[in-house]
Amino acid sequence: MTRREWLAIVSAASAAPLARAAGNSDAPAAPAAPVSIAKCASYDEDIAAKLGAMFDQLGGLEKLVRNKTVAIKLNMTGSPSLRVRGLAPARTHYVHPKLVGAAAYHLGRAGAKRIRFVESPWATAGPLEEVMLDSGWNPRALLAAASGVEFENTNALGKGKSYARFRVPGSAYMYPAYDLNRAYDETDVFVSMAKLKNHETCGVTLSLKNCFGNLPASIYGDDSGVDEPNESPRSGREAVGHRGRRQPSKSAPQELHFGANHDPGYRVPHIVADLVAARPIHLAIIDGVESIAGGEGPWIGGVRLVKPGVLLAGLNPVSTDAVTMAVMGYNPRAMRGTAPFKTCDNTLALAEGHGIGTTDLKRIEVRGTPIEQALYRFDG
Repeated sequence: MTRREWLAIVSAASAAPLARAAGNSDAPAAPAAPVSIAKCASYDEDIAAKLGAMFDQLGGLEKLVRNKTVAIKLNMTGSPSLRVRGLAPARTHYVHPKLVGAAAYHLGRAGAKRIRFVESPWATAGPLEEVMLDSGWNPRALLAAASGVEFENTNALGKGKSYARFRVPGSAYMYPAYDLNRAYDETDVFVSMAKLKNHETCGVTLSLKNCFGNLPASIYGDDSGVDEPNESPRSGREAVGHRGRRQPSKSAPQELHFGANHDPGYRVPHIVADLVAARPIHLAIIDGVESIAGGEGPWIGGVRLVKPGVLLAGLNPVSTDAVTMAVMGYNPRAMRGTAPFKTCDNTLALAEGHGIGTTDLKRIEVRGTPIEQALYRFDG
């Protein structure tokens, strides 16, 4: 886009409701919520103070979390041994532990009684703390950030005794329901903490796409059990999620139209929209201080280091991701064939079709730093 085109998007986003693009012309306008943006040039800055100011701009956290259990889905995609130019993953494709700790601190101050960090890390069902240590994190520092901090690897049952079933309200795109680790059910508030970056399959990976990692590899992994979950998974979700070459374990609801579509650019965005409809996000936090462009991790050829120098937070994941896309220089209402969705469907549009939130920038109030001042073009 030219600068003039981008400014036109920000000032007067397309009025055509995305629900129609998703095939529901009678759907009411999806909800909107304010989004806060803060400039943050380095992880050496006072991230806790910046995040606190952002939460204040959103109306504070106390009403949302006081005396409640909070689950924070982290973004730690890929093996911690894989590096971009030898840098720590938190400086490239993982969320940074300083932001994680700052979020826990503010949630604790707001009265959260329990804070559980959750993630389904690559190829292991072992303790999440071990993955953090391998990534250069200090789990003890996170434990000290607030009282009641816990960790849960959600690739399998973990500390639970059974899985929780989340049904997709209305008309599901891919699966009628999803079986997830109990940590996603035994919580009052669900937070998606994502990295601001591109994604080879989905164009961008923000607070919505982060939830693809909710899927336990024990059920949806390449080596998941045929009849029952494999509680020692050591694979990704390529065969089940990305390609649709096999169904998940028979213990879980099966794909609605198995074999009808094997395009990852169709499948993953639709699964993500289903997941977020079934397991709603109450707070989205996006780490855009340092990141990569061109893909989601070092296994993608041609990724490059970028320093957008921003943090974003919002109470609606679709609205938060829409503003984040604008900060990246993209149109959040772009459709397949247009950057960044050149070979995939727009996950935000699909989530809007489920009624989760709006992508219409005219309806989203931006607080803190204006989009124009936070702009960092990911496509040059």
